[in-house]
Amino acid sequence: MEMNYCMQCGTRLHLKHHHFEGEVPYCDTCGEYRWPVYNTAVSMIVMNEEKDKVILIRQHHKPVYVLVAGYVNRGEDAEDAARREVMEEMGLTVQSVHFNRSHFYPPTNTLMLNFTVTVKEHEAHPNWEVDSWRWFTIDEARANIKPDSVAQGFLNGYFTGEYRFPF
Repeated sequence: MEMNYCMQCGTRLHLKHHHFEGEVPYCDTCGEYRWPVYNTAVSMIVMNEEKDKVILIRQHHKPVYVLVAGYVNRGEDAEDAARREVMEEMGLTVQSVHFNRSHFYPPTNTLMLNFTVTVKEHEAHPNWEVDSWRWFTIDEARANIKPDSVAQGFLNGYFTGEYRFPF
């Protein structure tokens, strides 16, 4: 998503050459370059300790299964956000966190950071954001994840090594 106006003063930006970065949006009023701004979110492949089951959730009254996910708070490390989101949404304590892959999602101007996390508990205690949840075997999870989604790209990529995304 291209930035057209200065976040500080609202002046229309134009591209100006920066000697190290090339063409960068610039505000004549503020006299400063304006670097890209986007959201950052985490999504998690939540697995049991044996690593043979995956939790998928349904949320927002939609009939599709997705990964647990949420936005990174200002000042928060992505790994801490992954732990927090699993605890907030599912009531599960994360034992380990492993970064998998990132992908930029244009529709919401969001950089998605995907992790695999393991949890010890088997019974989740979801919050209001989660309509339903279920443990799936790996094959079941791959068959039931929302098709043509970033979640599907992360899940299949983690298990096959081949990441494909719809955007």
